[in-house]
Amino acid sequence: MSYFTDLALCCIDGEWRPGSGSWDIIDFNPYNGEKLASITVATADEVDLAYRAAERAQRPWAGTNPYARRRVLERAIRVIEDSEQEITEAIIAELGGTRTKAAFELELAKEFLRESIQLALRASGRIAPSPVDGKENRVYREPVGVVGVVSPFNFPFLLSLKSVAPALALGNAVVLKPHQNTPVCGGTLVAKIFEDAGLPAGLLNVVVTDIAEIGDALIEHPVPKVISFTGSDKVGRHVATVAAGQFKRAVLELGGNSALLVLDDADLDYAVDAAVFSRFIHQGQVCMAANRIVVDRSVAEAFTEKFVAKVASLRTGDPADPATHIGPLINAAQAENVSAVVEQLVAAGATALLRGGVEGNVVSPSVLTGIPEDAAALREEIFGPVALLIPVDGEDEAVRVANDTPYGLSGAVHCADVERGVRVARRIESGMVHVNDGTVADEPIVPFGGEKRSGLGRLNGEEMVEAFTTTKWISVQHGRSVFPF
Repeated sequence: MSYFTDLALCCIDGEWRPGSGSWDIIDFNPYNGEKLASITVATADEVDLAYRAAERAQRPWAGTNPYARRRVLERAIRVIEDSEQEITEAIIAELGGTRTKAAFELELAKEFLRESIQLALRASGRIAPSPVDGKENRVYREPVGVVGVVSPFNFPFLLSLKSVAPALALGNAVVLKPHQNTPVCGGTLVAKIFEDAGLPAGLLNVVVTDIAEIGDALIEHPVPKVISFTGSDKVGRHVATVAAGQFKRAVLELGGNSALLVLDDADLDYAVDAAVFSRFIHQGQVCMAANRIVVDRSVAEAFTEKFVAKVASLRTGDPADPATHIGPLINAAQAENVSAVVEQLVAAGATALLRGGVEGNVVSPSVLTGIPEDAAALREEIFGPVALLIPVDGEDEAVRVANDTPYGLSGAVHCADVERGVRVARRIESGMVHVNDGTVADEPIVPFGGEKRSGLGRLNGEEMVEAFTTTKWISVQHGRSVFPF
């Protein structure tokens, strides 16, 4: 099938249908500008239809044997495996992702589905003791009901599945809104996979739309009890505010400004490899990307020489070419923004060790050092192929620099002494830090999430049970209670 022809629709209550809005979202290939699809936007009325369908379908699904729910997820993996080449080509075309990136995303998506299969059996309750004679306290784990999922453009297939699959496994229904730049890979393709896997109609609904059309309808609607949002901290703050006003739970995976620390005893060749991957994977459009490379001054000269040489060797261009390391940014606005950041830093006194040009949406990598301490870019997320090298004197200053940001998602520490690395990692104010590895990492069974403006809550493993279920206390009094009046 042609994904961009056949899936250029919304999926509501098992029906593939266009939205009823008065305008279209145009899905472009960010590398060559080719029009992939035109999708009429869903309105607030379609959002309501999707949530009502999910509400109707959820109760019987929650009552379904979890082993039966698990079998749907098992079939979904087989559907993906049977279509890997087609999905790879779709990721390359819609995201501008390289073949390496597409393979990375697909493999992780399958791993998260495998973990979701196990989650179907993990929502177990417990019996709690009581100080009252004859009382039995039962604590049940129940699905929250309906979950609203909003996914981003950078890893849309993975990050949609990452919330959708666990929510379904645990007995919930879902309404998914993909990013308008990736409506197929982040939305309708996911719905088609679960449809082919035998998921009953209404349990996964996809609305392709934009806040310009629906406003806050997706968050304010009375049906969803949890909103799982991945995106910028600016939008995440708004989602949290609206959700709190409606007494909804919000799980927020937001931006980052990760630091990769290279201490004085690090293996420099290895640290360079980790830093280049961490900064330039998917053109730097990754929330965990190492925006800042913080290097002990005693090894800074040697590290910088090796780092710049490796970055200069990266090939930019057509993401469909297997030799390409860096493809296009998602759109022209993002390319212009990244270029403007480099210009501003250089104008403020930073030294460009490597300065990339712009061709269409392809931005070649830049490496800057000597950044003024008051530069905003040191504390903000740069969603593009720009690396900031920051020399420091010792690990205390390295930690101070790493923490000098309102974000706290990921990080890395490179050093010969692993336990020293762990001690330093524990001082970094972020939800995840990796010793002698890259900053970009995600595994299905370990908690994923950030501190400060990088989000609220955690995903993965048992955290998914916390995110997408609720507890219910039911007490049973055996015999008669004695009341004071």
